[in-house]
Amino acid sequence: MFCEQCEQTASGQGCHQWGACGKSPEVNAVQDLLVYCLRGLAPVALRARQLGISTKEVDIFTCEMLFATMTNVNFDRKRFGKYIRQAITLRDNLKSQVEQEEDSPIEWSELSCYQPDFNESLSEQGKDVALTFISKVGDNPDIFSLKLTVIYGIKGTASYVFLAQELGEEDDGVYQFIHEALAAIDRQDLDLDEWVNLALKVGETNLRGMELLDAGHTNTYGHPVPTPVSLNARKGKAILVSGHDIQQLEAILKQTVDKGISVYTHGELLPAHGYPKLKQNYPHLYGHYGTAWQNQTRDFAKFPGAIVITTNCLMPTHETYEDKLFSIGPMGYPGLNHLPNNYDGTPDYTPVIQKALELPGFTTDEPPRQVITGFARNAVLNVADQIIEAVKQGKIRHFFLVGGCDGAKPDRNYYTEFVEKVPEDCVVLTLACGKFRFFDKQLGAIGEIPRLLDLGQCNDAYSAIQIALGLANAFDVDVNQLPLSMIISWYEQKAVAVLLTLLYLGIKDIRLGPTLPAFISPNVFKLLSQKYNLQPITNPDQDLAACLKH
Repeated sequence: MFCEQCEQTASGQGCHQWGACGKSPEVNAVQDLLVYCLRGLAPVALRARQLGISTKEVDIFTCEMLFATMTNVNFDRKRFGKYIRQAITLRDNLKSQVEQEEDSPIEWSELSCYQPDFNESLSEQGKDVALTFISKVGDNPDIFSLKLTVIYGIKGTASYVFLAQELGEEDDGVYQFIHEALAAIDRQDLDLDEWVNLALKVGETNLRGMELLDAGHTNTYGHPVPTPVSLNARKGKAILVSGHDIQQLEAILKQTVDKGISVYTHGELLPAHGYPKLKQNYPHLYGHYGTAWQNQTRDFAKFPGAIVITTNCLMPTHETYEDKLFSIGPMGYPGLNHLPNNYDGTPDYTPVIQKALELPGFTTDEPPRQVITGFARNAVLNVADQIIEAVKQGKIRHFFLVGGCDGAKPDRNYYTEFVEKVPEDCVVLTLACGKFRFFDKQLGAIGEIPRLLDLGQCNDAYSAIQIALGLANAFDVDVNQLPLSMIISWYEQKAVAVLLTLLYLGIKDIRLGPTLPAFISPNVFKLLSQKYNLQPITNPDQDLAACLKH
């Protein structure tokens, strides 16, 4: 197998025998085959768009399927076989519509005419297309590196766009570019600069995708407000909801009204507690259980209720909890309970509710513990005058954005140590699951401003960007002149997309870790370092000292 798309790749150089995530070579191969089919579907979708033919179904399908191939999303080889059939059916139906509108015969590319043999092993066919793709590297490893960067970045963008459309927020231009990016992967006529520009275009499109998802969340649930969240369990039946999908969390809350069940969040759904309409409408949205995604084996085994995983990251399941675990949407694992969507895009969560009522739930109330979430852009910018005054008076010396993805490698303790060593006259902003390295630490406050501000999920990098731009405007400086340093941890493809967004915006001096992406060639990293001063993390003391000189 060949997979370099996440941070935990074997020896930091890619997984070639078995996925470090638990993905088998066979699953990796059918995922490659699905992406290959989506690349063949893309030119057909673009031609249909030129002719005014609706591609709505293809647009959403493409985003969901790219989402399904991300790290720790779907391990079910049979499901991917169904997805590949669906991709070919959609492509051929759309080709027929295009051909009916055209006056002369169309010469479709070999890629757009590719036909898998469903009577033979799809895994073997997937390995063949992957080897063909790799064989075209030739003497251009840097271009190959950027092709991978585009593919992985567009997967991250597609995941945000898929969740945004669930909430009714779409942008036709975003769908258009996703097809354009997929179609471009097969091109051999673009030089290095053009591939860099395409990667930055992914970043631009991802910014729009995050903006759409932000609009979906805030228009539906209100702007987040600082909110205390219980970390202690309370007596009674319980359901745990993990992932990122706030719409599906609400669907579970709706279906559990007056059922005597407390609903807990897990992982990236912690920030859901900051949305006022969720808290107002569903008082049984009680608290948060567990920490980051990579601890789910321990967390899920101990949780005494039913569990729903809505988005990445899913680890290979254990028999200690697989009977009470349910997946939805693009999530999947062989033998796992999967709930299909109804016509309205929402599953019937009755099996989850029944399982929760069967299980014992929590038998006692635990001692109170809490953290605060909800410091999104409105909450922070509404006190911008206090922040500015604190900076002018020397009470706040520096801001550190320490966030991103978490993972299991020991060297991720860097981020905990970094935050612990941040001076008391500095503020830490954080987002995504990287915050679980330090989210419950008591850092105190500077005046009325907490020193640890949880901005939200990974997609709330949009909120962080708006805060940075708002403060830069208030100080009348360029964003790179702010007393702000970004210490970013990456793990999977959404983090790739967010990094490309930051580079598209021209943000410099980002420190990235815990390791550099295996798919970034030395020359490409050198180019990014020269232009943006992108650099790897070293150790907390050295990096803190360098940042405070900024």
